[in-house]
Amino acid sequence: MTAIEQYLVDTYRASQHGTPMPPPPGRDDVAVLRAARTYEQFRAVLDGAPGHHPWRSALGRLLTRRDLP
Repeated sequence: MTAIEQYLVDTYRASQHGTPMPPPPGRDDVAVLRAARTYEQFRAVLDGAPGHHPWRSALGRLLTRRDLP
């Protein structure tokens, strides 16, 4: 059963029982990813590493490589 099918079944059950409707699948995905990124940045600061975005660090390392012709 896919997530959409399960959502439709849960929505039907909620309407029959008078309970609150479930959130649609994928509604909070971006918020969860942002929270995970923020947590990793927080852990990096506690460990003494830079707290900015990890892509920025990787790009900076690539751009400052000395062995490029």
